[in-house]
Order: sequence, then structure tokens, then C-alpha cells
Amino acid sequence: MKQILIIGGGPGGYVAAIRAAQLGAAVTLVEQAELGGTCLNVGCIPTKALLHSAELYSAAKNGASVGVIADPKLDFGQVQANKQNVTTKLVRGVAGLIKANKITFIKGTASFENAATVKVHTEAGEQSIKPDATIIATGSLPAMPPIPGLDGPRCIDSTGALALREVPKSMVIIGGGVVGTELATAYRAFGAQVTIIEMLPEILPMFDADIVKQIRRKLVREKLQIVTSAKVLEVEHTQELARVHVETETGKQVFEADKVLVSIGRRANTGALRLEAADIANDRGNIIVNAHMQTNVPGIYAIGDCLGGTMLAHVASAQGEVAAEHALGHAAKYDESTSPSCVYTNPEMAMVGLTEAQAQEKGLRYVVGKFPLSANGKALIENGGYGMVKIIAGATYNEILGVGIVGPRATDLIAEAALAIRLEATADELISTIHAHPTIGEAMHEAALAVQNRAIHVINGV
Repeated sequence: MKQILIIGGGPGGYVAAIRAAQLGAAVTLVEQAELGGTCLNVGCIPTKALLHSAELYSAAKNGASVGVIADPKLDFGQVQANKQNVTTKLVRGVAGLIKANKITFIKGTASFENAATVKVHTEAGEQSIKPDATIIATGSLPAMPPIPGLDGPRCIDSTGALALREVPKSMVIIGGGVVGTELATAYRAFGAQVTIIEMLPEILPMFDADIVKQIRRKLVREKLQIVTSAKVLEVEHTQELARVHVETETGKQVFEADKVLVSIGRRANTGALRLEAADIANDRGNIIVNAHMQTNVPGIYAIGDCLGGTMLAHVASAQGEVAAEHALGHAAKYDESTSPSCVYTNPEMAMVGLTEAQAQEKGLRYVVGKFPLSANGKALIENGGYGMVKIIAGATYNEILGVGIVGPRATDLIAEAALAIRLEATADELISTIHAHPTIGEAMHEAALAVQNRAIHVINGV
């Protein structure tokens, strides 16, 4: 029986551990903090719990137009209690899965003595493990740029933003990526005055420009201030507030806030591993792997955020399955082409495959089909018809190259698009698939029709 060691119990590590156990390995899982990693404890799940509360609160306040008149009060303590309750249930669920799969769990910190031996430091002492294969899944940590004042009392990272005991009157968010934009959406809905400061020309730069334009318009409509092409010079702290000094295209500006959320990205959490002791190749801490998730050292694999690439929980989970299977003799290989990206703003955003800009960079001949949700009955009912579906397809065969969605249920609908790319489906195949009415999903059908300039429920496209 092969001995497999997993370092890290997040969505990459615990999935790898379970898959290895299913394949008959004796598995040991080492985690220094809580099972579930960043995602379950201080990332995906608690953030979405806050966003759900924010969405319900906003809907209750703005229900008059659909005949629901209410005067809701926000109990932020209960918002946080609900968030913690959801997190606790899921973490306990993972612990149950680890036990049910007969995986040995060790709470401690692992580091390499050499390529063959891993030392684990626990409260009870140290032990050395010599596994047949090791899978590194240590995740990531919030990145802090060298800006004066970020260590001040009013500056927080995403973990701190999820643990606030009350809604601040005002918040400046440094960084307009996924985490910054999601937390901006939540705290604006809770009543805070929110400003996003982004160094690049647009927020959410990894998304298709047409999709981002839609969500930015919605955020601005909700009086959320967005400042792009802006460089933060310093954060000054006074007794009453923080003052964020920013250089913009029009000159220097100062933004004042009760809290400053630093959300400029994350970095690989590999500092404690002693990668050099095992001669594991890395780029400034980001572990280098091949498509089988193998490092340069035989028998050592790495997955998820510690690679420094696409830092998403579902990516880590998929890579975890690949690593476990390959370590146990299966010809598994990771394919990123069907990995969706999701943003849980209101409305939601999601994309998979190529953006239009990426198709242009690759020199591909393509066509675009767009369908506005203003022409979709279910979207009109749910959010007034705000949003769109955009499909990028090959010019000759209309194969699906990329899909972007902004609107209700976007993060669920994107699975159809991912499957279409996985199966190398064409617009014709989406068109010939009957979509239920009334659903938001009908918009995918109409966008595929728009690829061929024959959408039914809109005139001349968007």
C-alpha cells in the first residue's frame, strides 16, 4: 500500500487526500490551522455568506417596486453569526469526510528535511514521515505591498474585513480584483460609503471588457466610487480616520475612511516548507509543476494557490484529484481550459474560456454573439433585466471559445458554458439544445443564435 502525505487541508489538500484514499493509498494529511483552508474559513464561504445577507437586506429595502414594502433593520451581529455557523458546519463536514475515508490527520506544520523526508512539528513534538509521494497544498496568504502606513490600526486584509464587528461608515478598498469587488458590494449594501482604488485602467482586469462594463455601471449606480489608473502612495492614520494618498491621472487625491481594506492579491504560502532542502524548483516561492502537477523532484507534487497561478478553490480541487491519481499510477492531467472564474457581486459575473481580448492576442478568427437580459423574462422578474450573455465562437465552425455572463445565477449558468468548451461544442449544438422557459438559461440559447445573427428576442443584437 502506497503512503501518501498531503501538506495542507484546504480544498486542494483534503480533496487530494480523499481521492488518494479512494484509490487505496494510506493517506496522512497535515494542516497547521483549520481543515477547509482559506476557502472555508476566511475566504469563499464566509464572503458568500456576507454577500447573501447583503443581497437579502438590499432586496428588502428596495422591494416597493414589486409590491413588498418593508422597513428592514440590519443586525450585523447576526450576519456574522450566520456566517460562522455556515463555516463551522462545512469544516465539521470535511472533518467527517477525513474520518470516513480513514485518513490520518495531524495538526501541525510540515517542512522538508530532504527530498525523501518531511518533518512535522506538533504540540506533542516532532515526527518524521517518509512517504512514497508528497502533495503540497499549502495555499496562499494576503499580499501586502510596500506602501507606508499599511501596518496602521485602520488597515485590514480580507480576513479582517470578514471579522468586523460593525459596519464601518466608510471604507477604502485598495485593489479592484475579485475579493475587493465582492467585499465592496457587501459593505456598500450594508450601508458603508465605499471607494475602490485600482492601479490598472479597469477593475476585474481578468474579465471580458463588455462584462466588466456592465458590472461597473451597476456599482456606480449604487453610489460605489471607483477610481482606476491610481497609485496608492501612503496611508496616513489619525485618531478619527485613515487618509489614503493616491496619485491619479488628474493629480494627487486624498480619500478618507474608517477602514482601509488592502486587497491587492495573494502570495504563495510556501515560506515554512524549506523548499530548498528538497531542491524543489520555484519562482520566488511559487512552486513550478507540469500538467500532472509534478514538481522537478520525483514523488513530490504541488497544487492550488502555492503554485502562484490561478488562485481558485475549484482549481485547487481539480489539481488535487490529478495529483492523487497520477501519484497512484493513473495518467491524469490538468486542463485549465474549462475552469470558470466567478464574481459574486449583485448581479453575479462569470466567465470561462477566452475573453475577446485573449482571442485577439492569439490571432484567432472569431465571431461574437451577445444577448441582453433586458429581453429575458426571468431576468426582468428577478432584477429588472440587468445583464448580458456574451459568446465568443470560432469564425469558421462556430466552436465555443469563451463565454461571459453578468446577471442573476451567472455563477451557476457558467457550468453549461464550461461543458460546451470541454465537449468542443458549437453554437449549433447550443442552439439545438432546448432550454426551459422561463429561465435565465434561455439567454445562453439566444446568445448562441446571436453568434449566427439570428437571435429571436432582440433586434440586431445588443
